Amino acid sequence: MMMTRWQLAHGRYLDLGRKAMVMGILNVTPDSFSDGGRFDVPERALAQARRMMEEGAAIIDIGGESTRPGATAVSLAEEQARVLPIIEALAKESDVLLSIDTYRAETARLAVEAGAHIINDVWGLQREPEIAGIAMQTGAGLVLMHTGRGREKVPDIIADQLAFLGKSVEIARQAGVPDAQIVLDPGFGFSKGVPEVDLAMMRRFEELHALGFPLLVGTSRKRFVGALAGRPETADRVAATAATSVILRMKGAQLFRVHDVAINVDELAVTDAVQAHECAEDEA
Repeated sequence: MMMTRWQLAHGRYLDLGRKAMVMGILNVTPDSFSDGGRFDVPERALAQARRMMEEGAAIIDIGGESTRPGATAVSLAEEQARVLPIIEALAKESDVLLSIDTYRAETARLAVEAGAHIINDVWGLQREPEIAGIAMQTGAGLVLMHTGRGREKVPDIIADQLAFLGKSVEIARQAGVPDAQIVLDPGFGFSKGVPEVDLAMMRRFEELHALGFPLLVGTSRKRFVGALAGRPETADRVAATAATSVILRMKGAQLFRVHDVAINVDELAVTDAVQAHECAEDEA
């Protein structure tokens, strides 16, 4: 697999390709779909971040507003009050890479000032394009996610991905963001419709490499994973999530955003070992 150096804020970088990288999800919200309320107290949030780091997370992704369907929007001030103290504390005590999960430009700016290295925008710069300027000015890594919410979609799932993410990349480039700072996320579960659509996207995942950027995936505990595995409760979708990570790694995904770090780190390590062995045999 081709190596890519992802350029991040504060002079940091992450080499992608040879080893799958895990991004641990830290929701400091009371209403997230899977773990809402578990980590909305700073002490519990910091303890969870440390646990995920010990389990092998390369990145901690911190979010202050739930993105589940029907979630209540929070104010800018409330979002910042939730996430900024956690980012500041983690930046002081650890060198782990930190990501801010937000679509708000002002929160993104303050988060990078507080120590975040990555901006993870679930609207792919198409809600507050000003985020692109912040990434350009700070050198922050930029995750641009595909979403089907609030718009007309192209019937073919991959064509819709290419159109939406292509527009997101153009917004970033027009703001002066170098390609080396950009990672794309196909947005599994974000208004994709029935589970069969997400399944088709997994099957055709390799077609997304046409975009020419590293790919991050976030299938963790999603509804479609539960439907495929027959697991209606989110807490019971851990093993099924790890299965999707393995499949998508074999199709070229490089970053994996998950709630359950340890099992995904282990499953991906085995997958990487098999792929490395295959490459060695091909070169022999």
